[in-house]
Amino acid sequence: QVQLVESGGGLVQAGGSLRLSCAASGRFFRRPAMGWFRQAPGKEREFVATISWNGGNSYYADSVKGRFIISRDNAKNTVYLQMNSLKPEDTAVYSCAADFGGSWPPKDGREYEYWGQGTQVTVSS
Repeated sequence: QVQLVESGGGLVQAGGSLRLSCAASGRFFRRPAMGWFRQAPGKEREFVATISWNGGNSYYADSVKGRFIISRDNAKNTVYLQMNSLKPEDTAVYSCAADFGGSWPPKDGREYEYWGQGTQVTVSS
């Protein structure tokens, strides 16, 4: 079983930055790919970014490419999402997830086995 806990959300003005963290705990026999998703009120969950098990590969949604950076520190079992140049349309609940399946890149939420509870990000105009 894997537990994921996000932190770092909050309120920021447009153009500002936030860094989200996702701490993983529990027993896992190999490191999973990790992903970030977001869901705004009244909208479907949306893929944001994913990073491979060793951090060697990453993949982004077009809507965040060039503004967001996903990274991981396996020694700390933590994944990060650095969000820069934030826009009001980035407002959503951001959740991290773990994928042990092995396909790349895992852009579909159904590929992920474990999810965090989410953290709210609000960008004011």
